[in-house]
Amino acid sequence: MNSVSFTVLFTGFLALSVALQFWLAHRQIRHIARHRGQVPADFAEKISLASHQKAADYSITKTQFGQVLLVVEVAVLLALTLFGGLQWLSDLVLSYTGPGMLYQIGLIAAYSVVAGVIGIPLSLYSQFVIEERFGFNKMSIGLFITDLVKSTLLMSALMLPLLWVILTLMEKAGQLWWLYAWAVFCSFRLLVFALHPNLIAPLFNKFTPLTDEAVKSRIEQLLRRIDFASGGLFVMDGSRRSTHGNAYFSGFGKVKRIVFYDTLLERLEPAEIEAVLAHELGHFKLNHIKKDIALMFVMTLPFLALLGYLKNQVWFYTGLGVDPMALGGTDAMALLLFMLIMPVFTFVFSPLMSIGSRKHEFEADAFAAKHASADDLRNALVKMYDDNASTLTPDPLHSTFYDSHPPASIRIQHLMAN
Repeated sequence: MNSVSFTVLFTGFLALSVALQFWLAHRQIRHIARHRGQVPADFAEKISLASHQKAADYSITKTQFGQVLLVVEVAVLLALTLFGGLQWLSDLVLSYTGPGMLYQIGLIAAYSVVAGVIGIPLSLYSQFVIEERFGFNKMSIGLFITDLVKSTLLMSALMLPLLWVILTLMEKAGQLWWLYAWAVFCSFRLLVFALHPNLIAPLFNKFTPLTDEAVKSRIEQLLRRIDFASGGLFVMDGSRRSTHGNAYFSGFGKVKRIVFYDTLLERLEPAEIEAVLAHELGHFKLNHIKKDIALMFVMTLPFLALLGYLKNQVWFYTGLGVDPMALGGTDAMALLLFMLIMPVFTFVFSPLMSIGSRKHEFEADAFAAKHASADDLRNALVKMYDDNASTLTPDPLHSTFYDSHPPASIRIQHLMAN
């Protein structure tokens, strides 16, 4: 492989990926608009035409905004790679730091700042224009800024030490550095997963013990039936940011927390809340979470091995607009280039990723139907689809590429069969 061949390969996959994503978006918009005038039969008794049309308009608007995001992402990607943006950024950082570890970390930090600055106005538009237009936004500008500062500081505190370890391994651990880096990455993800319930999540939301006795009693009985040891039942103030609702649990061992959005508790009946939680607990009892974590770790290993090969290939840099001889060290640049281009080569395989996820959703629904009530879960899902303005008529092919959950109609039909 030479640099010209790799440039052609990269641009070819980029063109294919972009064309495919625009085609899928066109299908999604056309399919939703075509079915906007009538509520699907399975939902006709529970969801009004006005709500159905709101969900259609919301989904179309988000898809159209996704097309804008795609244009921005492609423009930034090309500017950073083939048009020399990363080389310019490297020269700038190098002029201040000189070669070495400070340069390596500084380069990735500088890229993160650039990406963050580009992303802020897009996030503002999404939150304060689109979400506001459809009645979902509850966030103030002050809270947006506070979240941004907190997330930036948190990411810096977590990622800078990890980055230093990875870059040190790349430099000093020999040809098998990627294997050691994989072990570090896996350990880091498990640590974050363990710290999230009690240390990370409370930085952004307030968690209070569940006090609704009717709900609490049903949940405790459910936990006893399925032999699930919880670290507590909590209510999260999701309404500070959005009217969207959900329930989840996080952590493992004795720190497993069950969390309900306050918006969810306001909308659902106690039996429906129990059914929703039974679905979430089904993921745990059926080992879906462990399987997902194991799959992520298994998939990470060959990608790191590929990076271990590419970082020593001159054509990998020059084919993407970077002169490796003008860098203060190639490891950070290899990480950045790899991170930037891998989505281009992997998007076409997205449907493969959703197969296991959708299977898990059906299994968790069946678990909930067995240990709670299929009717209550079905009613809860319909309310959640309605409240969250989730389209009931997604394009099947678009859904296959983008949705980790089965379409609403298919999921409801499966529950009706239980």
